[in-house]
Amino acid sequence: MSDPFANNPDLIACAKLVEQGDPERFVATMAAPVQARTILFPLYAFNVEVSRAPWVTQEPMIAQMRLQWWWDALEEIRNGGIVRRHEVVTPLAMILDSTSAEQLQSLVDARRLDIERVPFTDEAALWDYLEKTGGSLMAAAARCFGETDTAAAQALGTATGLAGYLRAIPDLEARGRQPLPDGRPEAVAALAQQGLNRLAKTASRPKPAKPARLAAWQTAPLLRLAAKSPVRVKDGTLALSEFSKRARLLAATLR
Repeated sequence: MSDPFANNPDLIACAKLVEQGDPERFVATMAAPVQARTILFPLYAFNVEVSRAPWVTQEPMIAQMRLQWWWDALEEIRNGGIVRRHEVVTPLAMILDSTSAEQLQSLVDARRLDIERVPFTDEAALWDYLEKTGGSLMAAAARCFGETDTAAAQALGTATGLAGYLRAIPDLEARGRQPLPDGRPEAVAALAQQGLNRLAKTASRPKPAKPARLAAWQTAPLLRLAAKSPVRVKDGTLALSEFSKRARLLAATLR
């Protein structure tokens, strides 16, 4: 079988973007079959570009323009017409249908909140943000692998988004943000437990396609750690050991 990356500079560019901007998703994607990577790398490269758009400039108008550019590109894909040439958009157009493009548009819209840099009013607002970012990304990935019912993928992606968000708390606070509605240790522990409860509810549903769910390889243990030791969220030590990470990724791949 020929290597789909061999003569495709767009896919190579997407892989490099993910390797540099989201190394843990890069590792998870490299554990997937080669053909699956042609789907995952464009999706995750898109996510890297959109997630950092609100932070690369201090000018809210410029950040909004950057996000609008991506939203408009997805609209072109959703409408099925001519799509702009771009190293990420072009391979995205080959894997997204109208529904998955719309799912990613909701992700772009949610990222506009990062530009406003105002605190979440309550936990419901935080969960809505996580559902539209991490949840929509995994739901779109599942759909690209042929799934039409993406509810389980949405829930798994939301929990994965929470785990990543909790790890980002120290950096967000260093940027002058108030990332959590309630930052008390007991509230953080309760939030992590809610994430675990969401994971538990997905157990009775059909699991998302394996390549899509590989990105969640650390989700459950990270949330358990946050629920048990919420101070790790505050001090930036919410992480698994290298041995544990390798073992879990290997187990996820074998499953």
